[in-house]
Amino acid sequence: MKGTGGIVLYLDFDGVLHHENCLWHPKLGPYLGAPPRYSLFQHAELLAQLLAPYPEVRIVLSTTWIRRYGVATSTKRLPEALQKRVIGGTFHSRHMREDEFQYLLRGEQVIADVQRRQPRDWLALDDDYEGWPKMQLHQWVQTDPYEGISDPAVLATLKEKLETLCKPPKTN
Repeated sequence: MKGTGGIVLYLDFDGVLHHENCLWHPKLGPYLGAPPRYSLFQHAELLAQLLAPYPEVRIVLSTTWIRRYGVATSTKRLPEALQKRVIGGTFHSRHMREDEFQYLLRGEQVIADVQRRQPRDWLALDDDYEGWPKMQLHQWVQTDPYEGISDPAVLATLKEKLETLCKPPKTN
């Protein structure tokens, strides 16, 4: 499985890369039910810049978008620098039934993927606070549901955790 033994960033879209109130229209597709200053994927370039010094970080999509559009189509919404890092999603029909998956809390979805994928280390970006085991809280950055990763406190935490996550292992 891609990501085994590597460093993985679990990435939600809504409330992370843009305002959390993302809606779907059968003809229009996704759109934000938010004030005009917000736009879809408005913080995606910021994430690409944050990850630039860490080429070893791979992305697993942990967003409802993958159930609606699939991993490939969801990935195409991201800037090219992020697209190149995507190695899969937390939902995969080979590993679970969709009806079972949709009832798992986001933290449970990520932990199940971590157990399957077995990365060396990982970090999750999500505005949803439910379902994260206490022992894993250091591997999760809770984003602001409206400002996503652009919130100054979130941004500082994310930078710190990326730096820690990507430090070379100590050698004896």
